[in-house]
Amino acid sequence: MAKLNPYLNFDGKAEEAFTFYKSVFGGEFLGEIHKMGNAPGTENLSEEEKNRVMHVALPIGNDLLMASDIVPSFGQTLNVGNNNYVSIFPESRDEADRLFKGLSEGGNVEMPIEDQFWGDYFGSFQDKYGVHWMVNYNEEYTK
Repeated sequence: MAKLNPYLNFDGKAEEAFTFYKSVFGGEFLGEIHKMGNAPGTENLSEEEKNRVMHVALPIGNDLLMASDIVPSFGQTLNVGNNNYVSIFPESRDEADRLFKGLSEGGNVEMPIEDQFWGDYFGSFQDKYGVHWMVNYNEEYTK
């Protein structure tokens, strides 16, 4: 079975966002934070664009959360929307609460984390970087 890993795009905030995510999830980045200015053909970028993130990866359990920044001078634009969520399945209610509280800090809670009618402990929010998250705990998923 193929493995899926979420890949996020930011407009100059990837390093800040991933430093924040690392503070919540713990662990270390997989490799270094690669910058645009280290790639071939980027000599004419502004210093600000050269310092944008080309790639960053943070292992979370057996998965990777990855990201990069857009490069406006390449014609790239970022349209933050609610069409993408990162769905987290923690191993306990305590872990669900910790992740929800940490990641939603400074963001906008859509659904507070609580027991839902379908039987899961669930909440959703948009973090302070515009990324949409779902935290979903069900004891049956951890067996």
